[in-house]
Amino acid sequence: MNMTEAVKSVLSNYANFSGRAIRSEYWWFTLANVIGSVILNGIDMATGVPILSLIWALALLVPGLAVGVRRLHDLDRSGWWLLIVLVPVVGVILLIYWFATRGTVGPNRFGPDPLPN
Repeated sequence: MNMTEAVKSVLSNYANFSGRAIRSEYWWFTLANVIGSVILNGIDMATGVPILSLIWALALLVPGLAVGVRRLHDLDRSGWWLLIVLVPVVGVILLIYWFATRGTVGPNRFGPDPLPN
């Protein structure tokens, strides 16, 4: 999956918190989100009005949460584990580790394996 496919997949599943998401879908979407945020923050700093980055963040909040939950589902973990990010330092490190880990091979309780065999 490339960046364009990942962004289309995440945005087409805008508020879909069920199913599974593969690593490339999550990480390509995250990279596109960071690049967009950096560009829009630069524009906001140049104009002195921080509206574009705010709109960007609000528009991608729900899809970002949804793909994070689906990524956790791929690891056979509940989406509620996303709240571990509230634990300072350790929570973020643990989520990065989980998101970088290969998902469950074969079907799990959240659906079939999204990777082709």
